[in-house]
Amino acid sequence: MNRIGIVILNWNGKKLLETFLPSVVAHSKREWADVIIADNASSDDSIAFLEKEYPDLQVIQLDKNYGFADGYNKALEQLSHSYFVLLNSDVEVTENWLDPIYNHLEKDPDIAAAQPKIKAYHNKSEFEYAGASGGFIDYLGYPFCRGRILDQIESDRNQYNSELDIFWASGASLFIRADVYKKSGGLDGDFFAHMEEIDLCWRIKNQGYRIISEPKSTVYHVGGATLPNHSSQKLYLNFRNNLYMLHKNLPKNKFCSILLKRMILDGIAAMKFLLSGEFSNFSAVFKAHLSYYSMFSKMREKRTKMIPFVTKTDHKEMYKNSIIFDFYLRKKKHFSDITF
Repeated sequence: MNRIGIVILNWNGKKLLETFLPSVVAHSKREWADVIIADNASSDDSIAFLEKEYPDLQVIQLDKNYGFADGYNKALEQLSHSYFVLLNSDVEVTENWLDPIYNHLEKDPDIAAAQPKIKAYHNKSEFEYAGASGGFIDYLGYPFCRGRILDQIESDRNQYNSELDIFWASGASLFIRADVYKKSGGLDGDFFAHMEEIDLCWRIKNQGYRIISEPKSTVYHVGGATLPNHSSQKLYLNFRNNLYMLHKNLPKNKFCSILLKRMILDGIAAMKFLLSGEFSNFSAVFKAHLSYYSMFSKMREKRTKMIPFVTKTDHKEMYKNSIIFDFYLRKKKHFSDITF
């Protein structure tokens, strides 16, 4: 078995495989790398396409659609590589995308996870929303990126070309040590999709590991290929999963105060949607909170399970101020405006 397994999760994505798999196969020809397709019980002819066009690729066929999180968990438990790359099916990779990050993982055991620079497939001069040049969160749990603050996306002018320790690496192209992935419990299947990689990275950071962005490696991501960016379902998952993530990972001394602040802010967001006539978005926030309350005990159990592994709770990659406040009131629209 080779050192690194590049695993692409597919669900009814034949067209995406036709478009993006050629670049992955062409630019991943290393003696230490395998390309693997994990199929979430597709009902299109994805499997027939793979058997015909890529008969040498390993295909893991799952018995149903487990979503992003558990789909990967079910597939990765069948592999014995030293490192995994969780690669979205709508990602175009470049010639040198593997080597810089692989070299970091081989040389530094403290680095548990990493991501490349992620740029927009349809506008290759801009960063892509889901990861850009590395992920961060503020103290209230709102995520942002080096190259993307909220919905403000920057053009790539090589301003973020340095390797950097980050808080979370994007699930669009996530490099991770297999043993750390498994020890940390993998992606949380209760998330189904969205923010599950941030939750996983937070658990990894709490164990004292480093996560880095390595811009010498570059990929291009379409984004929104599964759910549109303005989908009320995506909004529901983001609100719900953010609460799940906070419950599982916040340090004990900040748990109650931060969750209370988030309840208030989520309530304000819901009222804004209601007053603006965005009833489906209002309903999404309301349902997200109902789901969180129904899962309160389960999230507490997951939090308790990880406590023995926690060695660090104060992370310099967590922004100590409010990114929402800074964005809207202080007009800090670029990552370079932020002072950690």
